[in-house]
Amino acid sequence: MRKTIIYSFIALSVVLTGCEKDNFDEPAAILEGQITYDGAPVSVRSNSAELELWQDGYALNEFIPVYIAQDGSYSVSLFDGAYKLVRKGGDPWQPQLTDTIVINVNGRTELDVPVTPYITLTDASYTVSGSSLSADFQINQVVSGSELQEVFVFMSNSVLLDRNINDYAEALPVEALSFGSPASVSVSIPEDLQNAEYVFVRIGARSSNSNELIYTQAEKIEL
Repeated sequence: MRKTIIYSFIALSVVLTGCEKDNFDEPAAILEGQITYDGAPVSVRSNSAELELWQDGYALNEFIPVYIAQDGSYSVSLFDGAYKLVRKGGDPWQPQLTDTIVINVNGRTELDVPVTPYITLTDASYTVSGSSLSADFQINQVVSGSELQEVFVFMSNSVLLDRNINDYAEALPVEALSFGSPASVSVSIPEDLQNAEYVFVRIGARSSNSNELIYTQAEKIEL
C-alpha cells in the first residue's frame, strides 16, 4: 500500500511538472500593416510573398515568417520587443536584405512596409457588355531593365483570386502591350460564370526579374 502511494505521488509530480513546462504565455502583441509602393498597397498572390522578422538574443536564432495577403496586408502575433524586418527576394519587388527595418512592438503596432516593385499595374477599370468583359489598365516599369513576361486577366466567383486560384485565366499578348501606355482588352466571360450575379476580376503581370506576378486588387463586377 505504501509503494502504491509513493508511485502515485511520483506520477502526479511528473504530470504537474509537465503541465508547468507547457504553460507558456501566448504572444499578446500584434504587428500589422500594408506592403506599399508610392503610398499605395501592393497586391500579390495570397501567401506567396513574405517578410522575415528577426529578434536579437532569441535562443533558436530563427526568423519569423510574415505572410502577406493578396491585398498586400499582413498581420502577425508577437511578444512585445524589438524586431528587425527584412524584405527578402523571390517576390515581385526588389530584395532589400541589407536594409532592415527596426520595429519596437508594443501591444497593437502598425507599420506599412515600403517596397520597390519591378513593375506596377495602375488605373484598372472594367465594363461588361453581354458575355464580354473589357479591361482598361496600365503597366508601368519601375526598375530599369525590367521586361514584361506575362499578363493575365483572371476571373472567379470568389474574392480569393490569383494565378493558382481562379475559375478562368486568359493570357494577353505581351507584344501588344507597352510600359506607360493605357491598354484596353476584351475577353469572353466563361459560360459557367455568365449566369452569375457578379464576378471577381483581377489582372496580373510578371516582369523578367521575378517568378511571381504583381496584381491589381480583386474587384467585384456586377453581370
